[in-house]
Amino acid sequence: MKKILLLLLTVFLTQFTYSQEDALVFFADKEGVADALANPLTILTQEAIDRKQMQGTPIDERDVPLNENYKTEVNNTTGITVFAKSKWMNAVYVRGSVSNINDLLNLEFVTEVEFADKDLNFRSSNRETPDKFKIENKNTRVEYNYGNATNQTEMLAVDFLHENDFTGDGMVVAYMDNGYPGVLTNPAYSTLRNEGRLLGGYDFVAREDDFEGTGSHGASTFSDAAAFLEGQFVGTAPNASYYLFVTEDDFSESPLEEALWVEALERADSLGVDVVNTSLGYQDFDNSNYDHSYEDLDGQTTIGARGANHAFDKGMILVTSAGNDGFGFTYVGTPGDAPGVLTIGAVDSNGNLAGFSSIGPTIDGRVKPDVMAQGELAAVVDRFGNVTVSNGTSFSSPIMAGSVASFWQVRPETPNNEIMQIIRESASMFNNPSDEMGYGIPNFQDAYNALVELGVEDELLKSNFALYPNPVTTEVNISFPENYSEATFTVYNVLGEQVKRAHITKNNNRVDVSYLSAGVYIATIQTGREKTSFKLIKK
Repeated sequence: MKKILLLLLTVFLTQFTYSQEDALVFFADKEGVADALANPLTILTQEAIDRKQMQGTPIDERDVPLNENYKTEVNNTTGITVFAKSKWMNAVYVRGSVSNINDLLNLEFVTEVEFADKDLNFRSSNRETPDKFKIENKNTRVEYNYGNATNQTEMLAVDFLHENDFTGDGMVVAYMDNGYPGVLTNPAYSTLRNEGRLLGGYDFVAREDDFEGTGSHGASTFSDAAAFLEGQFVGTAPNASYYLFVTEDDFSESPLEEALWVEALERADSLGVDVVNTSLGYQDFDNSNYDHSYEDLDGQTTIGARGANHAFDKGMILVTSAGNDGFGFTYVGTPGDAPGVLTIGAVDSNGNLAGFSSIGPTIDGRVKPDVMAQGELAAVVDRFGNVTVSNGTSFSSPIMAGSVASFWQVRPETPNNEIMQIIRESASMFNNPSDEMGYGIPNFQDAYNALVELGVEDELLKSNFALYPNPVTTEVNISFPENYSEATFTVYNVLGEQVKRAHITKNNNRVDVSYLSAGVYIATIQTGREKTSFKLIKK
């Protein structure tokens, strides 16, 4: 009998003990931040200030104590005990029941609760809080059955973008091709049409709004980015919006088509297009006198290349087929030779070079193609809505173009050149590019991580001064945050002696330090009553 009572008592005490949970409770703000930072001796000792200056550690809001009134109110809440506090995290450590701790979210100044038991954190807050880094914290997941398009999608890790709800939504893509028969009735585009994301088109050859064109090549290439057939096929940017332009005349081959293509680019620019797919390339024509020689393909000479470079300067990303001349002319045609174009070669389903894919380098020695995607036995949807396969860099290009659109959606304010370079750097051969494969096959999960990191850095630069390069040899540059146009830049040696002082502005932000001896210095930037300190290393 005693054993039974002891067991019951043990169970009761265990249940009572573990009904209490520990958690961090985060506060929304602090009081008197501006005054405290203007007078740091009110929150730090002189020794602490001296050490921070010596080590280049800025004094910021984290050094300001948390609001003691907030802490007291939490501690006075029924069932809650405060055990610790952190000014750096602006939070208190509490103990209480799960329900009592969650009830703290009803306090106006509490933004978040983080339980020590991580399994308890998978719950939604009962009110929304501002999310400064929406990209990093996004939890929406989209799961597609890609059907026949699985391999060409997963090869680039575009499925990772889709799972994180980056599917091209809000991005505008233009296609340049020979025609798009069936797009207005094809079931693969019913969602696109119903949601009003087929924005229109134009036939620059026939000078008419009807974009049926003279061939069906465009209808097939279009599918690799835009098509959606439940359980059968998903393009790489299924939620983007699209314009369809006809610039290719199937009945002739002449440089006129390059000129029409440039005209279409100008239309695209005026319509706010982000990404352009071109599954076309030019080198030889009906009139052989018009043929482009290898020497012409320097990225600056042809009509197509010149137009492409203008479009790049306007901020668009042009994704273009490298060409299918691997067994003939061999080299990348135009406009794929342009430096402002992301030129795409073709691989097979295993990531090996497709023999027909045109190669580089350009006559002036640049890496082309830039990157690769599946173009051999690539899955497509034909003009009638049937899923089939086809070969050519014509298909590796739109697979990539849709991927670029979905990727750019992550951070659309990022300049086109930075997006293109991040894609190159994510590729499998970036450190050892080849004439055949360029920088290799991109990985958009790696590219996503790099872009998020860039976004965090940019956000910090908007609100903080920065020095570069550091270590410095001759001149140090000062990056100004938003809302600041001038400051005083001062350099001290380790003895606290001033060795340099200069007035700097956003347009005059370089300071000569070449005469300083090698060593460690403290640099300060002062704007009014605010001062920021850095450790500056002179080589």
